[in-house]
Amino acid sequence: MQKVAIIGCGAYMDSGYGCPGEWRCLKAAAMGDGKFGEPSQTVAFIRCECPGRAVVPTVGMAAKLSEIKPDAVYLSSCLVNAKPGCPYTNADELAQIVEAKTGIPVIQGTHDYH
Repeated sequence: MQKVAIIGCGAYMDSGYGCPGEWRCLKAAAMGDGKFGEPSQTVAFIRCECPGRAVVPTVGMAAKLSEIKPDAVYLSSCLVNAKPGCPYTNADELAQIVEAKTGIPVIQGTHDYH
């Protein structure tokens, strides 16, 4: 079973823009739905908070404190598909930064639930 960390958009979750929080991402990971492809153990759920400066160090800290390095980091579907998009970065840039700083592969999106 792969171990995963999920990065969700805190603004989307807090503002209710169609994302009620992490439950859909956690369900998709547990069931192996969507981008996961197999049941996965979520070892960290990280909220990206505007302007996003802390998200990369937080991923590193989550892995260090939990002593479990995730096999992959998933950017939540609400973060990847946000309309309007993030005014600070886009999903491609965020994925590249997280992967470059942590060495952990980043997958964009988690589920297709509506």
